[in-house]
Amino acid sequence: MRPLRRTEHDTRVEIMPLIDVVFLLLTFFIYAMVLMVRAEILPVPFESYMSGETATPKPAVSITIAVDGNVYVGTTVVTLNELIKSVRTKLMEKPESVLYLVMEDGHSVVDRGPLLTGAWDRLHAENLEVFLVGAPSKDISDDTP
Repeated sequence: MRPLRRTEHDTRVEIMPLIDVVFLLLTFFIYAMVLMVRAEILPVPFESYMSGETATPKPAVSITIAVDGNVYVGTTVVTLNELIKSVRTKLMEKPESVLYLVMEDGHSVVDRGPLLTGAWDRLHAENLEVFLVGAPSKDISDDTP
């Protein structure tokens, strides 16, 4: 009978196939992450016009109704009774300012509905143009029968 002859081979770990697989997985995950980013803008080229002029942003005064129930004009806490006086002071500093009424996002223990309607009513009674700030709503026209 023939003797079995086994030669002892040194075990080696081949690194090159491992590096190839790692780079393949890395490329896959990077590409997957790029596709997960949702871009909601369309690339629109702007035309140049001789009569055009650069748009200048208007200064803004924000009236924020916070989650804790405080009303802020800029960064100053005010009551509803002091709201118009504080807004008028801000508008005297910069008369071209735009007013934004903002509800802070989040759940609140305080009912902020009366604060919102009270602030809106006081501002509207003073004939101040106020813009509401919020997130865009989802199109629900498809759900209606």
